[in-house]
Amino acid sequence: MGDQGDNYYMMNEYGLCPSWALSLGYMGVAAGAVLSNWGSAWGTWKAGVSLLNTGIRHPGSVMKNVIPIVMAGVIGIYGLIIAVILAGNIPTPANTRENVYSIYTGMAHLCAGLCCGLSGLAAGGCIGIIGDYGVRSVGYRSSNINVVFVGGDGSKIGGGGFEEGEEGGNGDENKLFVGMLIMLIFSEALALYGLIVALIVSQHSYPCGE
Repeated sequence: MGDQGDNYYMMNEYGLCPSWALSLGYMGVAAGAVLSNWGSAWGTWKAGVSLLNTGIRHPGSVMKNVIPIVMAGVIGIYGLIIAVILAGNIPTPANTRENVYSIYTGMAHLCAGLCCGLSGLAAGGCIGIIGDYGVRSVGYRSSNINVVFVGGDGSKIGGGGFEEGEEGGNGDENKLFVGMLIMLIFSEALALYGLIVALIVSQHSYPCGE
């Protein structure tokens, strides 16, 4: 095998290219896909339940309030993108049964998958919670529901809504919706940050046998 065989032996001797290094890369693929889909499902579940609940009282706001569900679904696409890229960068062993995948490359791919997956999980939960309360608030305002809190002594507190038949809630509804939309955009940006870092880290590699 000559110098190439000696080089490969040195790499295995010092632990640079063990056979189990491939498991790190495939764990990165699984982490990127599974965690991102977990966050996407979490956000869709939280926002979707509120959307259906609010749609009973105010059907006209359903199409406008579907935005949190769409943004939560996009997070799963981020995980799919990074998982496909990582899987394509993991080489198969050589015909001589020599591993050509190093620990350095495996750790880089694992880091990329975790960056994208955990960022997507956090963003999905954030979108779901914001969408949950935001959709309910917009729906209550659209329906002119007067929300009243009852204290411990039975006294009524608050009442920031509109009485039945009173107009003027449309402007407040739009303000609530714009505020919810801004929070959703910055929540979605968390997953995008993780995707950008994952794309950069996934390009780091150290091939064995060279």
